[in-house]
Amino acid sequence: MDPLNNNTTPQPEALATLGTGCFWCTEAVFQLLEGVNSVVSAYAGGHVANPTYEQVCSKQSGHAEVVRISYNPEVISFEELLEVFWQSHNPTTLNQQGNDKGPQYRSAIFYHDEEQKKIAEASLASTDASDLWPDPIVTEITELNNYYPAEDYHQNYYNRMGDKNPYCVYVVGPKVAKMKKHLAKKKV
Repeated sequence: MDPLNNNTTPQPEALATLGTGCFWCTEAVFQLLEGVNSVVSAYAGGHVANPTYEQVCSKQSGHAEVVRISYNPEVISFEELLEVFWQSHNPTTLNQQGNDKGPQYRSAIFYHDEEQKKIAEASLASTDASDLWPDPIVTEITELNNYYPAEDYHQNYYNRMGDKNPYCVYVVGPKVAKMKKHLAKKKV
């Protein structure tokens, strides 16, 4: 809070929960966006309570690696978040992003309410009809269930470990660079 400004009016906040494969990649991409307040790496959509990373990676918990995005809807809309979602991963590969394979890497939109569901379905239909992806989109649109934040060591991972972890150097870094370039073009 600005000590010279006594205005304590809270900023509007909305939530989105999205899965685009590895949550380290997803988190790093959505942290780039103006209007995004925070991004939390997490698990959603499974049947095991409080899963560990090892349980999710075993492909037995049913969870997807996701991020929960807290954003200001007066600055960035859910529709705009979905535009980045479609650009930042391949939504046409079932349970796979690059070399990362398994149901935990599925493309998923976990909606928080009926309005988000309608927007997600319309966005998927529009993107599928566009020439963005030559193959049909297989993204799951599901009501948010069994959401659990990932362990602390996964949070803000790329910003903390970017130059120390080979996966970050060779996978996350290029994805972030690609999205920075895409976002810069949009602002022109």
